[in-house]
Amino acid sequence: MALALAAPLAAQETPVPRIASSNGRHALIVDGAPFLMLGAQVNNSSAWPAAMAKVWPVMEALHVNTVEVPIAWEQIEREEGKFDFSYLDLLLAQARERDLRLVLLWFGTWKNTNPQYTPSWVKLDNKRFPRMRKPDGTNHYALSPFGRETLAADSRAFAAFIRHLKQADPQNTVLMVQVQNEPGSYGLPRDHSPEADAAFAAPVPAALIKQTKKQPGDWTRVFGRDAELYFHAWHVARYIDQVAAAGKAIKPIPMYVNAALPGDPFTWQEPKSYASGGPANTVIDVYKAAAPHLDLLAPDIYNPDHKAYRGFLAAYDRPDNPLMVPETGHSKEYARYFFEAVGRGAIGWAPFGVDGNRYLPTLPLTPKLNAEAIAPFAANFALFRPIARLWAERAFAGKTWGAAEPNDPADQHQQVMKLGKYVATASFGRSDFGMAPPKGNPEPSGGVAIAELAPDEYLVTGYRARIDFALADETRANILYDRIEEGHYDAAGKWVFERVWNGDQADWGLNFTAAPQLLRVKLASYPKR
Repeated sequence: MALALAAPLAAQETPVPRIASSNGRHALIVDGAPFLMLGAQVNNSSAWPAAMAKVWPVMEALHVNTVEVPIAWEQIEREEGKFDFSYLDLLLAQARERDLRLVLLWFGTWKNTNPQYTPSWVKLDNKRFPRMRKPDGTNHYALSPFGRETLAADSRAFAAFIRHLKQADPQNTVLMVQVQNEPGSYGLPRDHSPEADAAFAAPVPAALIKQTKKQPGDWTRVFGRDAELYFHAWHVARYIDQVAAAGKAIKPIPMYVNAALPGDPFTWQEPKSYASGGPANTVIDVYKAAAPHLDLLAPDIYNPDHKAYRGFLAAYDRPDNPLMVPETGHSKEYARYFFEAVGRGAIGWAPFGVDGNRYLPTLPLTPKLNAEAIAPFAANFALFRPIARLWAERAFAGKTWGAAEPNDPADQHQQVMKLGKYVATASFGRSDFGMAPPKGNPEPSGGVAIAELAPDEYLVTGYRARIDFALADETRANILYDRIEEGHYDAAGKWVFERVWNGDQADWGLNFTAAPQLLRVKLASYPKR
């Protein structure tokens, strides 16, 4: 099977990227075909001309195809009504020189709930651009979603940004735009301004009643314990939706908002303990009702626990929501979750803060240690970049699976994937030979990915894991390998055969080490009698 390659980035106009959905599955369509974003996000303060020189070498070493970069409101409109897009133009040119795509992150009213990326004329004028109020009437740090002037000014700036992008980027180097960044508020579940209090006493909007299948009433009557959380999420989402609508009216590029998450996806937590009002897993339905101009809601996952990570992926992997992880941790324990995400059909996945402008938490970013710090992520992307289009197409068809090594002994260092006719078991920490139980790798680092290419034929890959196939129904037949080919895809997207795996390489399962390997596996069966 040949995979469609991205067209070279050129000055001619190309179709605007879009989200396609079918049968509850989703794809990011770029240049007419599904596209898998192998991404990395730069540090917040790296989005300046002088700083970009330390960004691009790291992106090259990571083997990404997409870079996520902030565009700050304060950066483009230091004086009200006067816009400067020189950095955006430079960013577009530098990305095209490297044949890389971009996702731009609008840091406007909320950046990690904070207004610090608004221009000074916004953040210093609390009368025109009000902050949220606490119950005692004092100011909270976050800007209020009820600020009409704030919404109007943010929408104008965002529209100007998208208007310039439409003119400057006819070839669609930019694939998506994030609207705000981890919005909401910490420490205060909702605004207590007079306007907010009046709205809280009013009936819940009909669209949210329909979405949640509740009986009409005021917020407390309808949502009880979660009333303030749902109320704040509704009004923050409505605000963001209006900003997004102002941009989409100019260029209908995919737009999304990202979420700062609770500690885990399974237990209820006080709204003031996480970013209340943001698109957390607890309020996805609220955002779906309130923000129809957003193409997706995306989790920023910084919990390295296996069950928690999978739980957050499951929460955002919905028939009405494409799965994308725009931020995740950049310590090595997070790298294995790439396989879990793309196996679920994620349209993109990106570690945060991997560039040369600041040190990583555990390793100084020197030339010697830089490669060590990013090595697990670079290995994943190098493995997948030649098959990114193929993988995205198979994922859109619902024919991909993935697993990351668990860190809970109760999982017995194994993960099971149901492929329909077949079952694939990924085990971690086994020797190449023998059937001794898996012990797990010294550190959880294994991952596997499987894509169905045709009936009984699979593309199989991974690191530090063994994969065993079995028939889902073993009562009448025994499984066998018809053929196992190791190879790679060339620049034209054609499979290049290298060798056949057999004997020691297949008798005990398919063992993947730290070496990058792609297998095409043809399965068959023979009757028990």
